[in-house]
Amino acid sequence: MVSNGDNTVIKLRSSNGAVLGTFAVGSKPGKVAFDGANVWITNSQSESVTELRASDGSVLGTFATGNGPNGIAFDGANIWIANTNDNTVTKLRASDGSLQGTFAVASMPSDLAFDGTNMWVTVGGSGAIVKLRASDGTILGTFAVGNQPRAVAFDGANMWVTNSSDNTVTKLRASDGTNLGTFSSMGTTPQSIVFDGTSIWVGNFSTGSVTELRATDGTPIGTFPVPGGVVNWLAFDGANIWASHSTFPGTVSKL
Repeated sequence: MVSNGDNTVIKLRSSNGAVLGTFAVGSKPGKVAFDGANVWITNSQSESVTELRASDGSVLGTFATGNGPNGIAFDGANIWIANTNDNTVTKLRASDGSLQGTFAVASMPSDLAFDGTNMWVTVGGSGAIVKLRASDGTILGTFAVGNQPRAVAFDGANMWVTNSSDNTVTKLRASDGTNLGTFSSMGTTPQSIVFDGTSIWVGNFSTGSVTELRATDGTPIGTFPVPGGVVNWLAFDGANIWASHSTFPGTVSKL
């Protein structure tokens, strides 16, 4: 769990939520990615990412990104970071943090997801999502979604995008970007999304709720209020959904 008020990241035991450690990172940490051994955190005001060893939280390195690093994703070998303020994406080799490339995308890149071959980047200022070939950063397509797209998740065949100003979620076929439907988020300001193997879960920031959609057709299964309200981000641990929120600082909800 990221605590950007004091520039730390907190490690919790998934079974019972016990705090296992609090570790300093850079200025205004935002989002987190796991590479199988280490945790990477974007530092939005430090123009960097911090790599921590997941087992004990030791800092393994801090590496420069672009301006306003936000979303972050792992492609099996590299860490990708969306730099919101300079409309680029940075690719770092996960083994040593070395720069593998900086690639221009469209206005206000926010979040990323990997489909096994390509990296997808939401671009909030363009109402679209950009598909990049992960091997070299070549743009393979730009696909319209809704207004102010924020988060993206891959379900094994399709990309799901939250449209924060439309209160909707768009489903695109990953192979060619075909729009397969736009569905209500059943809440206000959806800005986070995860896939649990069966369902798509959407965090509605302003209404403090989490909505479960059936991945096959987008049918709403349920909307669940989060006690802390104001859902900032979601994560799936293999069994449960975790929602971070700022109404009660330093707390998360487990669904």
